Amino acid sequence: MVKVGIVALQGGVAEHYHMVRLAGERSGIPAEPVIVKKPGQLEGLDAIIIPGGESTTIGVVARRVGLLEPLRDALLSGTPALGTCAGAIIMAKRVTAGSKGGQPLLGVMDVEVHRNYFGRQRESFELDLRIDFLDEKPFRGVFIRAPAFTDFWASARPAATARIDGSEVHVAAVEGGLVATSFHPELTGDTRIHEYLLRLAKR
Repeated sequence: MVKVGIVALQGGVAEHYHMVRLAGERSGIPAEPVIVKKPGQLEGLDAIIIPGGESTTIGVVARRVGLLEPLRDALLSGTPALGTCAGAIIMAKRVTAGSKGGQPLLGVMDVEVHRNYFGRQRESFELDLRIDFLDEKPFRGVFIRAPAFTDFWASARPAATARIDGSEVHVAAVEGGLVATSFHPELTGDTRIHEYLLRLAKR
């Protein structure tokens, strides 16, 4: 049984919970979603999801409840993780266009993320994407106040690119067992990214 912790401080927790169960059924890898609100709930996890939501709020609350450092340690020690939208921001080492006072970051991926790159809520959109760690079938990306990846270094690399107004924009990143997306895979019926996380946890 693969235990997948979902950081449940704010954001799309229920949607990821459902997708982990569904991904387990479809992949044949038994999976159990586990709600994580306290440091002790990180024990025994095989993978971790940091959901979308409001990245500053998630970071501040994680620090307040003592979860930020243990979560960072878990990811740096090799626990596979998926960060979506706000989760991707929190996983990055550099963030641009952030809040004036900055925000707590895990800083575990060698990427730079630009907050709200695609605009406000009313400018949300969907787009078919080719993701290099999945099969050839397009993945429908749901973008809501989404960030973009604007720089990569060390072993981090882009994993998906969107063409927006004639420009190529990176919307997913991979570094070892860490995966970050600008979009919300939990808001689709497509479990392939969650299944990929389960396979990473089984290695």
